[in-house]
Amino acid sequence: MGYKMFLNDLYMRYQDKLVNYAKVPQNGPKVTVIGGGTGLSTLLRGLKLYSHNLTAVVSVADNGGSSGLLRKDLGILPPGDIRNCILALADTEPLMSDLINYRFNDGSLEGQNFGNLFLAAMSAVCDNNFYEAIRNFSNVLAVTGTVLPVSLANINISAVLTNGEIIEGESAIGERDNAASYSIDHIIMNPEDAPALYESIEAIRQADLVVLGPGSLYTSIIPNLLFPEIIEAIEETEGKVTYVCNLMTQPAETYQYTAMDHLTAILKHSGHSTCQDFIDYCIVNNAVIPDHYLEDYRELESNYVSCFREAIIQSGAELIQAPLFTVTNGKVRHDHLALAQLLIMLACQAMDVKIEQAQTRVYRHGRERR
Repeated sequence: MGYKMFLNDLYMRYQDKLVNYAKVPQNGPKVTVIGGGTGLSTLLRGLKLYSHNLTAVVSVADNGGSSGLLRKDLGILPPGDIRNCILALADTEPLMSDLINYRFNDGSLEGQNFGNLFLAAMSAVCDNNFYEAIRNFSNVLAVTGTVLPVSLANINISAVLTNGEIIEGESAIGERDNAASYSIDHIIMNPEDAPALYESIEAIRQADLVVLGPGSLYTSIIPNLLFPEIIEAIEETEGKVTYVCNLMTQPAETYQYTAMDHLTAILKHSGHSTCQDFIDYCIVNNAVIPDHYLEDYRELESNYVSCFREAIIQSGAELIQAPLFTVTNGKVRHDHLALAQLLIMLACQAMDVKIEQAQTRVYRHGRERR
């Protein structure tokens, strides 16, 4: 089926459900999103309009900025990405959002984010139980959904380049300047046997739809896939699994990458050679981004992610191309509303498939008993 026919069929079948979920998001499908960074929190803002049954499984490898300082000084997990996801799912007044996002500009707290400090203080109040701190912080902000760290372990990641060089630390990986010479071969985690959080594993298993991305490939998405239990949960879930490809390449991580290059890196780190029985859909933007929006990106050696349809189809994933970009403050971003609607419709389709499979099992069981 061509992608236009596929999209038209989705809209025809599920537009009424979209309307109903927008009216009563408490009845929305169970969607678990895996990632980190701004891409994850932006997507959650769109999804929460159609479902309150959302779970964000967030990477805890960040070691830069305000999060890195608190991690070093207090020994807590990096709060930044978790804070952003909580705020994205929160039902708060603008003043509260401004307060949580406030960053001190001078004094000994210069560079620190108030929301990060709040979460650090909450962790101390909860006897250094970071999981309970997140739950309580979420309750304070009336979050519609659940935010979970992928692990409660104190982990760090390193990138092994194709020339054998090792770049240590998430922030150093994202800031390296020799990306054009040597690309990233793979990511490693220390400690390599760190356990994933049980609640994160179960959220993946029980989801109607599991979403990887959008977000930085090697520092936001792949760190979550370094846990064997997370890979196993993705393999075992009865829901559909979708990868949302980035709109633009990132010079330090994905220099000149195509959509298939992104997908190949995910498969490599998950121990798969194809998408079969692992990733069901790959979503790629197909709207033409005007050149005048790309000029600043090209100066930074970044460009839009190109898509070679046949390579993705041959990998075993169903390619979905749709117009998904918008421009915010001069930067190319996913249209979070359009992307959320597409993902909710895929979740609806996954729910229908599960119902059909359950009915088939009941029918077969009935025949066997006869």
